[in-house]
Amino acid sequence: MPANGDAAAKADKLSGIEEEADMYDAFAPHVDTSQITIITDSPAGKKVALKTFSDVQQLLQQGKKREVKTAIRENAWPINSPIRSQLWPALCSQHQNGKSMLDGFYWDMVNQVFGTTELPDKPIMLPPFVDSTHCLPYHLTRKGRAVADRVVSVLGYACPDITYSPSLYPITSLLLHFMSEEECYHCMASLVAAKEKVFITQTKLLHEVTWKTVMQIAKKHAKSAVMHLQRLCPGQKIERIFMDWCWWILGGLPFPHLVRVMDCYFHEGIKVFYRVSLAILIIFQKNITSSNSEWNSETVKNDIDNAIPKFCKTISVSPTKLLRTAFNIRALSSTYISRVFLKTEMVLKSRSVLSGSKQLVRSRSSDNLPTSQSQVNIQMMSHTLTIRELFTLWSWLPVRITMYQPVLLYTTEEHGCSLTTFYVRVEQHEPTLLMIKTCNNEVFGAYCSSRWFERNVKDDKGQRQAYFGTGETFLFSLYPERAKYPWVGIEGDTKHGHGSELFMAADAKMITIGGGEGQAIWMDENIRYGKTDKCQTFNNPPLCPSGDFEIRVLEVYGFVGV
Repeated sequence: MPANGDAAAKADKLSGIEEEADMYDAFAPHVDTSQITIITDSPAGKKVALKTFSDVQQLLQQGKKREVKTAIRENAWPINSPIRSQLWPALCSQHQNGKSMLDGFYWDMVNQVFGTTELPDKPIMLPPFVDSTHCLPYHLTRKGRAVADRVVSVLGYACPDITYSPSLYPITSLLLHFMSEEECYHCMASLVAAKEKVFITQTKLLHEVTWKTVMQIAKKHAKSAVMHLQRLCPGQKIERIFMDWCWWILGGLPFPHLVRVMDCYFHEGIKVFYRVSLAILIIFQKNITSSNSEWNSETVKNDIDNAIPKFCKTISVSPTKLLRTAFNIRALSSTYISRVFLKTEMVLKSRSVLSGSKQLVRSRSSDNLPTSQSQVNIQMMSHTLTIRELFTLWSWLPVRITMYQPVLLYTTEEHGCSLTTFYVRVEQHEPTLLMIKTCNNEVFGAYCSSRWFERNVKDDKGQRQAYFGTGETFLFSLYPERAKYPWVGIEGDTKHGHGSELFMAADAKMITIGGGEGQAIWMDENIRYGKTDKCQTFNNPPLCPSGDFEIRVLEVYGFVGV
């Protein structure tokens, strides 16, 4: 009888899991749930009373962040629990900076970027900050991956300052398991803009700071594990192992473990990843020094670079044990982690300043040539520039700007023809490079020294200034003529007074560059038609023979790190 009773209890438990799996299907329409193993940390036969979303929400509304932290760490909701469809959006929204987004905001952005809310048949071109080798889909269906691509692309459109963020795509994919596309976007926007805590690094510098921070704290708080690794790879730099630290978690851990880690991460920030990476090191060392483990020193030594990610895929402890190990590491305070992070950031920044000054000298000695990376970036992005034209244009830029990588902020080919969109993507960047290709294949443009946002700046009387900018602004033509037209004031020619200082002007209806008895470049609000005249600011001829032009492509570039 007892055996039959056990079997019945086991059958009940399994049927309960199947029911929950059906629930998971209901709120994860873009997920191939047949690929996901449903597990629970609860011992067989025991029913654990888990907190409901209402319980956690009440703590959130009362501002009891410490109690929320404890509740999330201790409640091992199975991955198919419907709680996350409410819990994760609530946790992410508490980090949002500024006003919350209005309903429909995301779909308006989708329309601006793609011209439709229908999912395209062709693959979506991802922003340059994405690391294509780590676009982890986590069992998303083909349609689900297209949705993830779209969310990430709109984020890139809305946040042009993100230059390198390899973890952004995987986290988007994870969110889509438990919520709609629109909610996923709002969650990601909150994490990207968070001020109090770091969630997602957005530059190469900060990405490097994170792995060096993990290495530093591991040398102190997982000391024996680090020393063991060093003994296994004598003469090799241990840095190589730590460079991939976040992929131990995002790319290595089984899905149920990862989901539990993300529960804590969405509340506490990147420090959860730091702790979990140390826990992985500690558990890894225990396994390779254990006599009855398949992992031994010889196995690890033969493939040291991939040993930890491989170990994570078949990690021998439960999600609860992993988190318990992570949060039981003593004396690893948030203050200490922040101190190590800031010190590492300062060291790296000071090195980049030193190398930057060397680069400036090198730039002068090599005629301001663009770096090979700049050439690759331009060739991948541009619909107007050839390499020869790029070299010409680069020689005209201010020397300090040639040190930076160009980034495409706006192109009519991808972002549509709208002045509103132009301002959203471009207005906070300084300087910018505008490139126009007409329907007659003429190519010309302007280097604009000031932010386009300055069109909104008011003078002492509360009135918007008509013109703004500085004498560093210049015009250029690349085809059919090749010429640069600098500000007339550089040669001391200011006989036209005010007319020689009309650099940039803009409002909701038009953009103008250069003024005084004519406008060097004028474009309409639809970025479709324009005109070009001789003007006093640059003493230029019309930049295309007919004077009036129809725009085939407008491209606007910024410079990363300026």
